[in-house]
Amino acid sequence: MVLARLRESLRGRVVIVGVGNPLRGDDGFGPYMIQRLRGRVEVALFDCGSAPENYMGPIRCERPGTILVLDAADFNADPGEVKVFDSSQWRGEGLSTHNVSLGLFADFLTSDTGAQVFLIAVQAKCIGFGQPMSPEVKEGCRKLQQGLLSLLGRND
Repeated sequence: MVLARLRESLRGRVVIVGVGNPLRGDDGFGPYMIQRLRGRVEVALFDCGSAPENYMGPIRCERPGTILVLDAADFNADPGEVKVFDSSQWRGEGLSTHNVSLGLFADFLTSDTGAQVFLIAVQAKCIGFGQPMSPEVKEGCRKLQQGLLSLLGRND
């Protein structure tokens, strides 16, 4: 599973941050995943919508050692494919589907909390306004949920 390398990298309190706009198809991946994980893992979960920078204070209050940012991206893969990037890898042009640079957001998170930050991205297929989430991304969500429950421990 794509999350195997994270198992050895997690340290301290884990915080999961979902980024994206559910009204824009696959861009709603982050908030959708937060909804699927809520009540099933014992980590702090934040649905940040399209403005993750507005959640810096609450994230800081959690005193995280590791922050996992969930977002749709374009990394030239098959739609629905999930990939983990460490903060040094996700500064490339075009990776994010948002106007605010996720690389800059990661820099702020790291400097503000001292946490290590990882992006767990899904390859988006459609991000048009009013479009539903694609079946490929929904399948990626299902697989990622299983992986995160295994990684972080179930709370069923």
